[in-house]
This record gives sequence, C-alpha cells and structure tokens, in this order.
Amino acid sequence: MEKSAAKYKPFLLTIILVILDQISKALVVRFIPQDTVALSMFNDFFILCHVRNTGAAFSIGAQGSVFFRILVFIILPLALMVMLSWSIVSKKALFKGAQRYFVAGIIGGGIGTLIDRIFRFNEGVVDFISIKFYGLFGLERWPTFNVSDSCVVVFVILLAISVLLEKEKPNEKQKS
Repeated sequence: MEKSAAKYKPFLLTIILVILDQISKALVVRFIPQDTVALSMFNDFFILCHVRNTGAAFSIGAQGSVFFRILVFIILPLALMVMLSWSIVSKKALFKGAQRYFVAGIIGGGIGTLIDRIFRFNEGVVDFISIKFYGLFGLERWPTFNVSDSCVVVFVILLAISVLLEKEKPNEKQKS
C-alpha cells in the first residue's frame, strides 16, 4: 500500500503549483485594475500589470470561434493533462524519479491555465508578468505571462534536460 501511495506523491507538487497560481491571479484581479501597470522595476525590465488573454501563447487563436477555443484551449489540454497524469502513475510509467515531478509541474501549470480558460472563458487568462526582451526575436517585451505559464516552461525544460542526460548514459556505458 505504501509503495502504491508513493506513486501519487508528485501530485503534491501539482496541487501546490495550482494553489500558488490561483492565489497570485486572485491577488492581481483584486488589487490591479485590468490593463494597468502596478509596478515597474529595473528601468522597466520587470513590470507587474494586469492583462487578459483569450488565446494561447502570444494570443494565438484569441479571435477563434467559441467551438475552436473550447476544443483547442480546453478539451485538448485537458486530455493532455489526463495522459500526463497517467504517465506518472501507470505500471508502465514513462517517467522515473525526478522526471515524474517535472511532469507533475507541467500538469500543475496546465491545470492553472485550464482553470482560467474554463472559469474566465470570456474574460481570458489572467497574465501579469511582463519582462523586457530588448528586441530579441523582434520583441521589445516578452508576451505577458503568469505563474502557470512559468511552471510549464520551466518544467518542460527540466524534463527535456533530464531525458537528454538519461539518453547519454547508455552511450557512455557502450563506449567503456
């Protein structure tokens, strides 16, 4: 039983990240009027503001039909969250060790965004972190984001690194 319960342990990280994401968004909604800047630091490098996004990254699909937005921004990501959750707890788990926590972090970020997409469907996802990008890739500022977006990006990078490092280990053994 104890070993069976241990496979669900990464979901504690998921729950913590969803809570942090939702608290941060609730604070932004409560204290920062929409489409305003609350704080600018380091010569506008970091801006705390309140904007909404009815699309995906870079506002892609924001002008799509209701059917399109429900399918692409709610149903498909929800299916992905279910598949990723299965990949953590399945007897044929695709991920091991720290990778399970990285996937749980991705799930936490995904759920945070899904909550907004479902419960703020017409208003949009609450975004509030704006970072100066100094013209890189033609962007003066990186598109405004939030905690859940950060979780997805950071944990995808960590997962990718861990997968790449894992792949290198067998090759090193073959060379020996």
